[in-house]
Amino acid sequence: MPQPILDVQNLTKSFGAQVLFSDISFSIAEGQRVGLVAKNGTGKSTLLSVLTGREGYDSGQIIYRRDLRVGMLEQSPAFDPAETVLDACFNHEGKEERILKAKQILTQLHIGDLDQQMGHLSGGQQKRVALANVLITEPDFLILDEPTNHLDLQMIEWLEGYLSRGNRSLLMVTHDRFFLDRVCHVILELDNQTIYTYRGNYSYYLQKRQERIDAMRAEVARANNLYRRELDWMRRQPQARGHKARYRQEAFYELERVAKQRLEERQMRLKSSGVYIGSKIFECQYVSKSFLRKDAATGTEHATVILKDFYYNFSRFEKMGIVGNNGAGKSTFIKLLLGEIAPDSGRFDIGETVRFGYFSQEGLRFRDDQKVIDIITDIAEYIDLGGGRHLTASQLLQHFLFTPEQQHNYVAKLSGGERRKLYLCSVLMKNPNFLVLDEPTNDLDIQTLQILEEYLQDFPGCVIVVSHDRYFTDKVVDHLLVFHGQGNITDFPGNYTQYRAWCRLADNDPASKAAPPVKPKKDYHNDTRRRMSYKEKREMEQLEGDIEALETEKRQLETELCSGTLTVEALTEKSKRLPALQTELDEKTMRWLELSEIEG
Repeated sequence: MPQPILDVQNLTKSFGAQVLFSDISFSIAEGQRVGLVAKNGTGKSTLLSVLTGREGYDSGQIIYRRDLRVGMLEQSPAFDPAETVLDACFNHEGKEERILKAKQILTQLHIGDLDQQMGHLSGGQQKRVALANVLITEPDFLILDEPTNHLDLQMIEWLEGYLSRGNRSLLMVTHDRFFLDRVCHVILELDNQTIYTYRGNYSYYLQKRQERIDAMRAEVARANNLYRRELDWMRRQPQARGHKARYRQEAFYELERVAKQRLEERQMRLKSSGVYIGSKIFECQYVSKSFLRKDAATGTEHATVILKDFYYNFSRFEKMGIVGNNGAGKSTFIKLLLGEIAPDSGRFDIGETVRFGYFSQEGLRFRDDQKVIDIITDIAEYIDLGGGRHLTASQLLQHFLFTPEQQHNYVAKLSGGERRKLYLCSVLMKNPNFLVLDEPTNDLDIQTLQILEEYLQDFPGCVIVVSHDRYFTDKVVDHLLVFHGQGNITDFPGNYTQYRAWCRLADNDPASKAAPPVKPKKDYHNDTRRRMSYKEKREMEQLEGDIEALETEKRQLETELCSGTLTVEALTEKSKRLPALQTELDEKTMRWLELSEIEG
């Protein structure tokens, strides 16, 4: 049986009057890969800091195996801006074989210049150097706080394989549910100041957690019924005889504690019919954009192409995902669309009714002395959901798991994840009809992500999502723009899982590896005709199949009506169906002709 490398006993931590966790106990054995999940603000990152000695605790014991080497990846690592990438990795103690390993891992994480100063790197690049530092030192026990933040999909899949191999022991906090499901085989849930252990992967955890909540709900319902009877008895009990039933009074107070537990209630889905968007959304008309970048090693400049004569016609109600490696131009494309960056050539023609709601990677800075509810009511008092229904600022916050008490907290008291959630609410409160979300899943807890997924699925406008969270994109988008770099973009009709399956099939198919025939490229720059959108192409394909099926049914009906073998009931029924079928066929044929004229 594997020996425990970490044993936590009766650990308690609080900030003033707020208790994060109380008397929690758990252990991690050698070779176990453990995921820690909890809502934002309940103390996930604090627990990791306590375990590594970065923060103190009120009471309890933390026992590590003797001589255990622990490596910690912080959510927001700090470096000396003057030191180089290599020095940051080894604390100035790099050996030749370790430098070789460092180069391999840093290359996988797209950090190429080891002599570059840390102060010149972005926050995402610094997080990747910190991750490389932890992996290079090969500790016995890894503690990782949001390791997938700022990694692109290719890096996440590499890290997933790296951590799954061998007999590594690790404890990590992550919002990436695919990553959690494939890497971890034990889940710890921090909920209501208590820790629950599930010995299985994330899918197993979801099933068992629901069973636990259902059992607790039944227990609370039983306790409430008994509590009402006992409360009546307590009120009728004469004061002078109270001592004769002391045991029953003590049982009553325990029953009261159980009956008054606050259970997680299923959120109602927000379905708005008050958002209107016109038929014209935006047309990306042969846009080109590139940047000149200097190579730090050689000093030479080279062009990084983001878009090259790119054309796209965005359809009404479209939900599009944008994926690709870091630096391929995903965020730049969004900033071009929003007018924050000017294209080198071409233009974005945006419809008059479009109101963008932009959720950026960088986030929005709030003043620490502002209250949560005041930030949202400063934008609007309510959102019009249509049909005479309104959603107040407080109701929106509560929908995204801000309790009435938390709504009156100051921003200074919020965790990093809670601030991101508040920023998301501030975007939605503006009631946009076109949501543009750049890495919306970073630092949000899993419960909030589930609510956001449902919100976007029901959203009656347009959505563009840039995200490395595969589970999230699979649930929300109906097709992808895949940025390969240097202006090479693929429009894929499906979600990310389907795209990866298609890539694997293409890699295994020898015919697909042959270079496709090169067609002469047409010059559309002076062509003012409107092009068919992705959805219109799909509609035309669907219409062709429908028309063929209706014509077949019509021929069959006419044959049966002329056969003379039908009963009176069947003859009546089929006689009614024929004109209805003809009307439907005429409508679909007319629509097909309209689309074929656009195709030209």
